[in-house]
Amino acid sequence: MLQSSVLKETVLKQEGFHMRCHGNPFSRRGFLAAGTLGGLGLSLPDLLMRQAAAEQKHYDFIEAKAKSVIHIFLPGGLAQQESFDPKPYSPLEYRGEMGTVKTNTGEVFCESIPQLAKRADKFSVIRSMSHGEAAHERGTHNMFTGYKPSPALSYPSFGAVVSHEYGPRNNLPPYICIPKVPNEYAGTGYLPSSYGAFALGADPARDDFKVRDLDLAGGVDQERFIRRKSALEIVNQRFAERGSCDSVDAMNTFYQRAYDLLDTPAAKEAFDLSKENAKMRDRYGRNEAGQRMLMARRLVEAGSRLVTLTYGGWDMHANITAGVRNLMPRLDVALSALLDDLSERGLLDETLVMLTSEFGRTPKVNADAGRDHWPKVFSVMLAGGGIQAGLIHGASDSTASEPELDPVSPADLATTMYRLLGIVADKELMAPGDRPIEIVNGGKLITPLLA
Repeated sequence: MLQSSVLKETVLKQEGFHMRCHGNPFSRRGFLAAGTLGGLGLSLPDLLMRQAAAEQKHYDFIEAKAKSVIHIFLPGGLAQQESFDPKPYSPLEYRGEMGTVKTNTGEVFCESIPQLAKRADKFSVIRSMSHGEAAHERGTHNMFTGYKPSPALSYPSFGAVVSHEYGPRNNLPPYICIPKVPNEYAGTGYLPSSYGAFALGADPARDDFKVRDLDLAGGVDQERFIRRKSALEIVNQRFAERGSCDSVDAMNTFYQRAYDLLDTPAAKEAFDLSKENAKMRDRYGRNEAGQRMLMARRLVEAGSRLVTLTYGGWDMHANITAGVRNLMPRLDVALSALLDDLSERGLLDETLVMLTSEFGRTPKVNADAGRDHWPKVFSVMLAGGGIQAGLIHGASDSTASEPELDPVSPADLATTMYRLLGIVADKELMAPGDRPIEIVNGGKLITPLLA
């Protein structure tokens, strides 16, 4: 019965479902219960047999609403006041110099995002994101893993977990970073390094943009490539026979996925921006924000499961008005184009778009006309992939100092993202030393945002 259950889970995962067991007999809680019941005369084998027999009755099937995720990360800390949560009625030293714009849903955004304001019915905003980490590195860790940093364990990023749970689709790498892995917390953590990201290695906005390693090296024809591949397999087999090693296993996995990619013209073509219509490239904007988002759309459309991209530097301790006016227009146009493009292609319903940053900015403008780090409250934008559109979830207080309504933690956000992907957030993965660790610990679903 256990074997049939495992087989059933394997098939369902391939179809975009994950099984969740209430009272998982293989969780830490299950074994703790086994110890307790043993004192009452019920042995561990008896317990496992009973739980296995009941297993068929206690599984729920989590259907994936989202097939892919585009995670747009704004490093440095996006100011909530100069984006999705302006405070027009607060004193000048709190509200800042920028005005507001009315959205097509009747809400108010900062004047810095007029194009997104016209499309507020396509996405939702969380105005009550909150955590306690005011350092860039620690805040970034929270927003890439759903966990507070720990000196005892390195946690895997969203992309690594998705890669672990689902693997490649259409021979595209399951986890891709544009243009590079943005930080150390976007890595695999305690998971094997074979679940790491494929990084483009170059910026799609460059005129000479070309993804590395997608073509055979100069002077290497197909026949020579096959000979090299066979030789490498023989060498790696000798290593494998002497014992398992994460670095060797990871390299084998990367090589195999590279072979699959090289052998799949449609997958390779996904990385070729020259295949895009010139008008479409112009529509996104011929800049870092525009071309990175266009590349992300191409990659999820072709089959990649999670694409992470970064844009700009938002750590504006001085002259924040000038900084936002410089960076935001390209983001506003590109993100609006992405939402429109995904919608027109019928992809928005199955693609979750997340716009995040490591924290927000201080309620009060400082002496240098900037804002400093502020993790107590900030804003996140979500669209598509099973998200209810046109909503504002939660609220900050009158000066954007702290949540006033429905605070949301990074664990809550991660739990909701995984649920939309069909992944059980409290499923236990194995860390070194056979230590079971939940994908997310203690996160709650943000149910009002679920369509």
